Amino acid sequence: MQKTKQSQFEFIALMASLMSIVALALDALLPALDIIGLSIGTTRNTDNQLLITMFFLGLGVGPMLFGPISDSLGRKPMVYLGFVIFTITSFICVYAKSLEVMIIGRILQGIGLSAPRTIAIAIIRDKFSGDYMARIMSFVTVVFLLIPVIAPALGKLTLDHYNWQGIFYIQMIIGIIVWIWFWKRQPETLSDTNRKPFSRKVIINGFAEIFKHRTTMGYTFISGLIVGSFLVYLSSSQQIFQEQYQLKNEFPYIFAGLAIALGAAIFSNGSLVIKFGMKKLVTIALISYFISSLIYVILFKENPSVEILITFFALQFFAIGFLFGNLRALAMEPVGHIAGIGAAITGLISTLMAVAISTYIGRFITSSSFPIFAGFLICSGISLITLFVLNKSKIKTDLN
Repeated sequence: MQKTKQSQFEFIALMASLMSIVALALDALLPALDIIGLSIGTTRNTDNQLLITMFFLGLGVGPMLFGPISDSLGRKPMVYLGFVIFTITSFICVYAKSLEVMIIGRILQGIGLSAPRTIAIAIIRDKFSGDYMARIMSFVTVVFLLIPVIAPALGKLTLDHYNWQGIFYIQMIIGIIVWIWFWKRQPETLSDTNRKPFSRKVIINGFAEIFKHRTTMGYTFISGLIVGSFLVYLSSSQQIFQEQYQLKNEFPYIFAGLAIALGAAIFSNGSLVIKFGMKKLVTIALISYFISSLIYVILFKENPSVEILITFFALQFFAIGFLFGNLRALAMEPVGHIAGIGAAITGLISTLMAVAISTYIGRFITSSSFPIFAGFLICSGISLITLFVLNKSKIKTDLN
């Protein structure tokens, strides 16, 4: 554990920064999606969503490389390797002339940044557990969410004064700064006694270990549904606000405002999780998520006023704020002894689910935001059913 308040603050800030490069690589690009689409020759607005969803695909695949090796060689070398991959493949995106090349670059970028993202979670699990881990994850995520607040505005500023390629250069520069900070200030958290030799058997055994924990699988499944429904918004927000509502200049500020709603919930979670526990907060948040989605689907088949749309998005994201960190912590709790491979496999499953869900639903978002809320409703409904089954199974186990 961190021994002083100052050192704990730096630890939280550093872990958040490792994760924040992911947010920067996603959100700073949003104002430029239509311009990038014109540059690389996309024919449909929905194709531009692939620049977001395929990045997430890389985030899902990459941990299967970095997670198990980090359990063998340590956490820090994998972060170094991830930043190197990200920097090199960023140039593929800068010089891309077609959608196919850009998609390759974005997948590889995602693979590279999956290292700091996954290893940050493993480092936190190395040092903390239980509700206190959820508390640290909440504070880390609050700092992390500062990036979605400023990233679209940063992307638009770069776009207005330079070009869309400049957004990638800024990402690389910030990535190098975070890498140096991590190298200088973060000690290795995986002790020699807890290291495991890397082999194919490690991965196979890791999958077997993960799949035998019903709780881990259940919460990972719910996480995939929630992240998938949120990714639909993330990949289509530019299209909705800039194309459907003609709010190109206002978009960065709308996005920032909604990110603040999400951050407020996550910040509140850091305190409430100690008082009420993760499971109760997850249950309340899922019910709220479902009810607000249901109300929207019943009332609005066509686009409402932008004020109403933003209000419903804010309600949704406030509920989601109590889900992200808690679901991940609940999934990781039974597998702390294999934190690296555990973070990798649970991340792979939830991310692949999220990419499939968002890619499918995103195709329906052409002239209305209704498909997003229909997706919210379906995903939250299935999540509630899954949570009910998990709780029922837990009661039976306790009785036996």
